[in-house]
Formats: sequence, structure tokens, C-alpha cells
Amino acid sequence: MPVWLRLRCGVERRNVVALGLVLVVAAVFAAQHFWSGRTQSVPPPEVVGAAGQGGEAEPSPAPGTPPGTPSGTSPGPDAGTSVSGTGGVVVDVGGKVHDPGVRRLPAGSRVADALRAAGGVRAGVRTDGLNRARLLVDGEQLVVGAPAPAGVGSGPGGGAPGPVPSGPGTAGSGGSTGAEAGSTGAVAGSTGTGTGPVGLNTATVEQLDTLPGVGPVLARHIIDYRTEHGGFRSVDELREVNGIGEKRFADLQNLVRP
Repeated sequence: MPVWLRLRCGVERRNVVALGLVLVVAAVFAAQHFWSGRTQSVPPPEVVGAAGQGGEAEPSPAPGTPPGTPSGTSPGPDAGTSVSGTGGVVVDVGGKVHDPGVRRLPAGSRVADALRAAGGVRAGVRTDGLNRARLLVDGEQLVVGAPAPAGVGSGPGGGAPGPVPSGPGTAGSGGSTGAEAGSTGAVAGSTGTGTGPVGLNTATVEQLDTLPGVGPVLARHIIDYRTEHGGFRSVDELREVNGIGEKRFADLQNLVRP
């Protein structure tokens, strides 16, 4: 500082140095306070996949995958709809249902599910020989449509049927009329459908159809077995016919003979 300025202001040099240091400290403090009070941008949080079992993170879904689709599964029209292989059963529903045919059902389905898939049982058809709660087996055949057993005919008085007439158009075992019933009545005398057990080696499809739990399809299977094996040697051979299980055999064993 010039001598003339020190003499004029009456300020010594050490006082000027001290004042300068104070100003420098104040400037540094003000700059630090301003910098710390400045608004800073916060980075967005990083998305981390949820950890699965074993501590491994689940992979993120591929681009274009709809929300809710499990990882590793590509959506498609056939996803989750196939019941083939070990995931379902295939059964043949025949007889007196609205829509007979082969049906593919989920595993664990029961007879009632197969009947529902075939459109339901026709009106007036008795299902006494069917266990609707039974689990279905893959490849089995389910035959529906056993007519009313003998003695529940619609003849006069509604009682037990009388002797089997030999004229066409009259059924001897069920009271039904028509061409099919007439053919049943015409041959009833030779097989004993009206007075005794049905002969497995001589009965026709129409006669076997009158048995409880036996429809046209199962009757045809019985005749096919008879043709292939040269006839029935005992009633127990009915167990080997396709479509006859233990329950149905128990219903038929006292109504038939070899």
C-alpha cells in the first residue's frame, strides 16, 4: 500500500492483511454454502428382478411379451389348451347321447364330464348301469342307452309283460313298437329274453340291447368277440369284452348265459 494512502487513512499494513484474510475466508464460506445448497438431479432407481428360490433373480420378460406371461413361455393360440399326452384322456362316448363320438377331456375327468361333452343323455334314457362319479380311463369306450328292463313296459295296465307275441311290430320285452322292436319280438322265443337269461352265443344286437347298461355299440362288441373266439364258453368271458368292467359285469352276470 502506498505511503500516502496509509498516512491518509491511518491504517497500518498488518490491519490491511488481516482484513484481506477475513474477506478471503468469507468468500470461501459463501461459495461453499452456495454449492451445497444447489439443487442436484437424482438418478432413477435401478430396477432389479425379484429374487426367486435359491437366490437367483428371475429373467426379465422378452420384448413384446404381454404382462402376466410367465418367463420362458411364449404366448400362442395353442398355449395351455392341449390335453393330449399325459395331460388328458381320450374316450369314445356312444349310444343314446345327443352328440356321440370321440372326446378329449382333461385328466381326472369323470363319466359325468364325458356325458356332458357328448351333449348329454337323450330324454327318457335310463342310466342305471352308469356310475357317473367313476374316473375315466384313457382309451375306454362309454356306451349309454340301456332301455327299461323287462316288466316296465307300456302295455295295458303297465304291469309285467305277458307272453311274447310273434306278430311284427310288437316287442316282447319292453313294450316298444316299430320295426326294431318287432324283430326283437320275433326272435325272443329262441333265446329266452322273455322267460330267462339271454344266450350270449345266439342273441342278436337287438336282444343284447335290451340288457341293462348295454347299448347298440356294446352289443356289437359282444357279437364281435363271439365271432373272433368261436363263442362264449362261460359268462365270465364277458369281462374280456371291450367296454365291460366289473360294475357292468355284476349287473349282467345273472341275466345272461353262454
